[in-house]
Parts: sequence; structure tokens; C-alpha cells
Amino acid sequence: MKIEDYGFLSDTQTAALVGRNGSVDWLCFPRFDSGSCFAALLGESKNGRWLIAPVDKSAEVTRKYRGHTLILETTFETKDGAVRLIDFMPPRGANPDIVRIVEGVRGKVALRMELIIRFDYGDVVPWVRKCGDGLEAIAGPNALVLRTPIETRGEDLTTVAEFEIAEGERAPFVLTWYQSHQKPPRAIHPEHALRATEKYWKDWAGYCEHKGKWKDAVVRSLIILKGLTYGPTGGIVAAATTSLPEKIGGVRNWDYRYCWLRDATFTLFALTRAGFVEEGRSWRGWLLRAIAGSPAQMQILYGMHGERRLPEFEIEWLPGYENSRPVRVGNAASNQFQLDVYGEVMSSLYHAQQAGIKIEETDWALQKALLKFLESHWQEPDEGIWEVR
Repeated sequence: MKIEDYGFLSDTQTAALVGRNGSVDWLCFPRFDSGSCFAALLGESKNGRWLIAPVDKSAEVTRKYRGHTLILETTFETKDGAVRLIDFMPPRGANPDIVRIVEGVRGKVALRMELIIRFDYGDVVPWVRKCGDGLEAIAGPNALVLRTPIETRGEDLTTVAEFEIAEGERAPFVLTWYQSHQKPPRAIHPEHALRATEKYWKDWAGYCEHKGKWKDAVVRSLIILKGLTYGPTGGIVAAATTSLPEKIGGVRNWDYRYCWLRDATFTLFALTRAGFVEEGRSWRGWLLRAIAGSPAQMQILYGMHGERRLPEFEIEWLPGYENSRPVRVGNAASNQFQLDVYGEVMSSLYHAQQAGIKIEETDWALQKALLKFLESHWQEPDEGIWEVR
């Protein structure tokens, strides 16, 4: 499937990619950089996916986001009727969830659900069993519980369901992650979660101060940037995915689920100029914590909590997007020396001040230390802005 045929969901701690065919092909729980439980994006359906779609393969598909939100609505038109698939990730509670609601629009439509959970980037087949009001999948430290009123069954290491939805009917599916040594968390109410998610995003988008042309496109872009922000720390990841190739069939396939100082600086500019000062304040706090210490040890990228060690390795069992090998986890570029990053950090701190974010004593101390370091290092060779290796 083409990249442009995927929709993006986020709870500002992790993200999912949903194809226009109704399949969740990429999802990492509980963080952006966690191992995936669905990795069909970089392999095949056997590497993990969650499909909900009409049995009729000739269905016409249209999709859109609901207003200024990250609630994705996919409509399937078949010869027997039409259904709408509503996908979203609620604002994070104690545990992360992904919710899918099938809504009957017209007539009666036969559908099929296929849930293939493969932890650790499409490799580990979980132990699946019934538990109370749901279906539990466990492997190592990870566990998922599926809750739905629709009857399911096991079939070739896949959880499947076949059901019909008539006009006016709704069938919810909720998948929740938790640590396997704990009990499954309490079920959330899918309709309440839908309303809460819609309110969260519309309230957030309401702070946008952009009054010029193309406001809908601007707000949509800002929502995506917010979705790539790791809420607990304020760090901003460059992407929700790993190893999508720069060129199909090529080898320049990198893991971008980390916080690049350069990329995050430009994201900060966009958010604060649109009126989202709180995101700028959170990122400034993340920055000061991440690069605390000697300027000589400043990296070009960090983990979402400011982690410095991001060892890179290859996932040999995944063929990659459109057979573009290798699939990588981690990023060895964290060890590169790039002089431009010092300027971007200085620029971001200055821009934060211009946006009305109060300057702390540590800000000035950091900027002076950076300038002092640059005085004696600015003529040294570096790796360059594009990290070629």
C-alpha cells in the first residue's frame, strides 16, 4: 500500500498507521519507540495487523478526519449498503488504547475482522486466551486485551470475527495495552472515549491563532505535529515510524522515532507562531534536561525522555517496506558531530523568549556555554546537515 494511503492516529505518546483498506499496519505500544505489535507496514500481514473491512472486496472507499481532530473516518460503499469505520486513540489514561467503531450508514453490510498480534516487530506470536470480558494476548513483558460485543474465534494464529452491521447499528472494538505481569485494566466506554477524544482535539485546535489562507490545511498540519509530540516530556519525534526508505529498494532506511534537535526546533517555530506556547515551553524544558552537562557532549538526537544511548541494529526477519531492506531499530547518527545543531539550539531558545516563554537562569548559562564551546570548535570538520553515512 502506498504511504499516502495511510491515516495517522496518535494519543501524543505513540501512534498508529491505518490503511484505506481498514487495516492497522503499524502500532507500537506503549511509546513511539517501543517494539511494534503490528508491523505489516514493513513486512506482510503475518507480521501483525488489525483488519476490519467489508467482505465485499470491491467496496468503494472514502475517508476523512472528523473536523479538527485525529479521529479517522473511513466509509465503505458496497452493493448491499455502506458502513463507516471510526478509528481513534483516546487521550492517554492509565493504559494506551486504540478504538475502532463500525457504524451502519445504509443497508446491511457483511464484515470481517482479522487481528494478528505479533510483538517485537512482527516476530513473537503471543499466547491468546479468554479473560473475563475480553480476549487476552501475552508475550514477554507485553499484553493486549481486546474487548468487543462481537463474537470472535481463533483461526490459524489469527483472531477473526464475521458479522453484519445494519443502518443505525454500531459495533465497538477496543484494544488496550498493559504490562503482562499486571491484571488487564478496566474497560473504557468506547462512545465516551470518542466524545472525549473529539473534545480534546477540538479544544486544542481552538488555540490556533492563524487567520490567513488555508487555515484548514494549517490546522491539520499542526495537529499532526502535536500528534508527534511525546506528551509526558515535551520531546518531539521526527516520525512515528522506522525504516521507511528514502528510495524504494534502497538501503537508506533509518529509525526516526527520536527527537532531533534540528527537526524539533523547526517544529517549535511552527507551533509557537500559531499560538501554541505551552508546547514551546514543554519542549524548552525537555531540551534543557536532554542536553544538560558539557556542550562537548551534546548530541544531534535523543530519546523521548532525553536518552543518549540509542544503539542501532537490524531486524532481519522483516523484508521492509516494498522490500526495501534493511529494517533498523535505533539510530547510530546519535554519535555524529554536526555544528549546525548548536545554532539551532540557540535559535530555538531565542524564539522561545520571543514567544513570551520566560527565560530561566539555566537558559543563559547554557547559551554562554554553547558559545564558548563554538569559539574553539567551529572550524572543525563535521558530519554535515544530512547525516550521510
